[in-house]
Amino acid sequence: MKPAYLAASALALIAVPVSAAAPPFETQARVAFMKDLSSGAILYAKDADLKMPPASMAKMMTVYVAFDLIKKGELKLSDMATVRPETWKQWHGPAAGSTMFLSAGEQVSVGDLLKGIVVLSGNDACVVLAEHISGTEPAFVALMNRKAKEIGLKSSNFGTSNGWPDNGVTYVTARDLAELAARTIQDHPKLYKSFYSIPNFTWGKTLGSGADITQANRDPLLGRVQGADGLKTGHTEEAGYGFTGSAEQKGRRLVMVVAGLTSFNQRAQQSVAFMEWGFRAWQSKKLVAAGKQVQTAEVQMGDASTVGLVAPKDLAVTVPAGLGQDVKATVAYNGPIKAPIKKGQHIADLVVRTPDAPPQRLPLVAANDVGEAGFFGRIWNGLNSFF
Repeated sequence: MKPAYLAASALALIAVPVSAAAPPFETQARVAFMKDLSSGAILYAKDADLKMPPASMAKMMTVYVAFDLIKKGELKLSDMATVRPETWKQWHGPAAGSTMFLSAGEQVSVGDLLKGIVVLSGNDACVVLAEHISGTEPAFVALMNRKAKEIGLKSSNFGTSNGWPDNGVTYVTARDLAELAARTIQDHPKLYKSFYSIPNFTWGKTLGSGADITQANRDPLLGRVQGADGLKTGHTEEAGYGFTGSAEQKGRRLVMVVAGLTSFNQRAQQSVAFMEWGFRAWQSKKLVAAGKQVQTAEVQMGDASTVGLVAPKDLAVTVPAGLGQDVKATVAYNGPIKAPIKKGQHIADLVVRTPDAPPQRLPLVAANDVGEAGFFGRIWNGLNSFF
């Protein structure tokens, strides 16, 4: 099959005569990236493909693996894990970084361990969960790396379950962190909502008085940016201060990454400013309503010669706010598409181009089933192909 590009000039797209460059933004972060998940548009990229240590942002991968196992029914939130004395010894005290304040021999549910990871950034919680799932942390890390490749993290590798410095074995890129965040939100929406926006969590007792220990969620956007609901901060001396975050406003969801900042306060200020810029400086323009047919695609060896291409959801393009842009679109697919084809199958993309911005690719799906051609149909198709 060869790529086929069909002009989509007949579409009723935006045709505003004013052309505008991308809105400017300056950040003190060494690395920064922002993507509009509603359209697929990349709004900002600064060293987005630089390999870097993620610190505790690596814990998003641990959480994704757990969410995936829960979705498959192979792990339950109510399952109980035991804190091994050896694990407790390694991951308690000031030298062990962020902690959930687990105790040796304690039994704790998977659900509470996930809260300890997401809300408290507990290094101990990560290792206990990893050992519960895979027996040992190295075995779990192998699972992390397999899953990372499966979901398309092309430039990342994990050496620990919690992002602890490991002489460069663990590395990510901002682009991969944004993809991991997006996949978490899209693949596990209920679990994402249940855990990532929890404002605080209480676990463990203080020495002496035995008072409950309550720690706040470190997410700098929660309570500061409308619609903010995740994801994860990170900090080590090597990595500096970083954050992968997301927020949704009026049906439009953004994912952002900043890294290499120099302080807790700078991370908070830069993260809020970055996300607010994403919503304020850009706007979403609706292109195609859900279910509307955009074009047809040629079919090979099917009981029909063409299949309709429809929008699986409302499709929108992201453009600078208040200015508008000329928008041009084409339909792209590798065709003719070989039958059988299932209704709703992703078989083409609407490629949207605006001045001064990378193309935005939006999915198109089959409008109906197309079965394989019968015996005489295959002969007829073969004759048509020959002539």
